[in-house]
Amino acid sequence: MVVILLFSFAFAQFLFSPVMGNLSDQYGRRPVLLFSLLGFGIDYLILAFASNYSWLLAGRIIAGITGASFTTAAAYIADVSTPENRSKNYGMIGAAFGLGFVIGPLMGGLLGQLSLKAPFYAAAILSFLNLSYGYFVLPESLSPELRRPFSWKRANPLGTLRQLGRYKQIAWLLVAYFMLYLGSHAVQSTWNYFTMYHFKWNEAMVGFSLALVGVLAGVVQAGLAQRAANTLGIGKSVYLGFAMYTIGMFLFAFANASWMMYVFLIPYCFGGIAMPNLQSLMVGKVPANEQGELHGGLTSLMSVTTIIGPMLMTHIFYTFTRSDAPIVFPGAAFFLGGLFMFISFIITFYLLKNYDSQNESPGI
Repeated sequence: MVVILLFSFAFAQFLFSPVMGNLSDQYGRRPVLLFSLLGFGIDYLILAFASNYSWLLAGRIIAGITGASFTTAAAYIADVSTPENRSKNYGMIGAAFGLGFVIGPLMGGLLGQLSLKAPFYAAAILSFLNLSYGYFVLPESLSPELRRPFSWKRANPLGTLRQLGRYKQIAWLLVAYFMLYLGSHAVQSTWNYFTMYHFKWNEAMVGFSLALVGVLAGVVQAGLAQRAANTLGIGKSVYLGFAMYTIGMFLFAFANASWMMYVFLIPYCFGGIAMPNLQSLMVGKVPANEQGELHGGLTSLMSVTTIIGPMLMTHIFYTFTRSDAPIVFPGAAFFLGGLFMFISFIITFYLLKNYDSQNESPGI
């Protein structure tokens, strides 16, 4: 039942992210953001009042449809950023997610002690507060002269990716983006199983370690992504970030003591310099009236990994830790994740190794 709820959210987000992105390219970012925030608030109220599984499923589908607010928010950042501060601004989005990763579960756990419905009421209130801020304060970022007509041929995952494929080499960068997110599910889906099985951690230790991941990721993306771009260059920041992710994941796979997991978080989280710079790079190669479409495609790809990744990584963990496993290797999921991330590194290194020595990327 829980798997179906997770799948329904991810699949709805996969389908509707390009729709929301393309709508924001025609009507502007602000109305689409407001609609998404309204949908989030309604979703949490449905979850709070749900009396059966069908209502829970309906709420998750609504959340998946309106969860494309991430798409429009990223396009908004593209509209209001300059080449000099784009990496910083995208890093701030990543940091906000990292902070939410720390605070959200903590708040949910504390409020859940009052009532099972209290976390949902709190989330609905926060969504409506965001909606109020957007309505009364947030200005529109996409001027009318930069907009384009909505097209259903482009407002779907395949149509969006086909359209973006017109830009030379961006298609390969999208592959690297997909492989990185797919690999990251080794951490997201098996960290707790791995540490409890391999190191006998309890729930508190797992929670603390995941909170540390969120804090480190937020610090790196908010504080170091733009500095890396300024110091190393944006292209080198991308492929070196992917290299750090890869190293961290392989180190997790072969860790044999608890303290190693904390130490190995350092290279892994330093990989966070990659994604803000990769987004900044792709944004700079797509017209203003296609930024919603670009980020709709990115969110769709991320949603696919959310569907595939948890099932794949937990199955790999189970296969290599069950009693009759031919080889007992608790870190197998991390190893596979490292292979996926290594593919991302190879792609980006090949495409971007000369990026910073040229005025433009080679043919993007």
